[in-house]
Amino acid sequence: MGDLIRLDVRPGTSIAVRHRAGIGPTLLFLPGYLSDMAGSKAVAVDRWCAERGRACVRFDYSGCGESGGDVSRATLAHWRDEVLALIDWIDGPVLIVGSSMGGWIMLLAALARPDRVCGLIGIAAAPDFTDWGFTPAQKDEIRARGFVEEPNPYGPEPTVTTRAFWESGEANRLLHGQVAIDCPVRLLHGTADPDVPWQLSPRLSDALRSADVQTILIKDGDHRLSRPEDIGLLLGTIEAMLESA
Repeated sequence: MGDLIRLDVRPGTSIAVRHRAGIGPTLLFLPGYLSDMAGSKAVAVDRWCAERGRACVRFDYSGCGESGGDVSRATLAHWRDEVLALIDWIDGPVLIVGSSMGGWIMLLAALARPDRVCGLIGIAAAPDFTDWGFTPAQKDEIRARGFVEEPNPYGPEPTVTTRAFWESGEANRLLHGQVAIDCPVRLLHGTADPDVPWQLSPRLSDALRSADVQTILIKDGDHRLSRPEDIGLLLGTIEAMLESA
């Protein structure tokens, strides 16, 4: 599982990190919104790294999983800064795998640390979801009420988005122009994704400045892409990128 440490990311807040030592570049897995490092894809990446002596880092955003903090006070910028703190803590180059919202944060991290990030792999990457992911009525509710609740298809509790998080997302949108990232990027997306439209990945590919971008569409793939064949594709993509790093 890797050694569990607590990394202080700002005064009064630490995050839970599992670090597996090995040869680099270090694989850094970024979970989706309100997800954690115990998800099947994160665990599969860690196991793959263990079998090959590769360095790997998994973590929980503040307020999620094993990390400290109040999730109701978290913002996209907070979680981005936690990833930057992790990159600064890791030695050497980093290959980031970002799932859903983690795919948005991986882009922000690559923009902030271009000399440290050697590659990006997005799994149903969801940049700018505070824009396209909410109806005008939901946006009005967020502004007026301070939050909005939505049914959660993956658990019994509703998914809550606060005004602070939504405003932070709106301030960090990327798809209004060129995304000045030059490292290799791979975008995996299921065509049956009910949460993040698959058309977003080709749009992101067009926006990226990098000349080394591939969009891989998985017919009938859902949002999670956690079937054995989906995880096999992810691990194969990681291996190919590491071989060329």
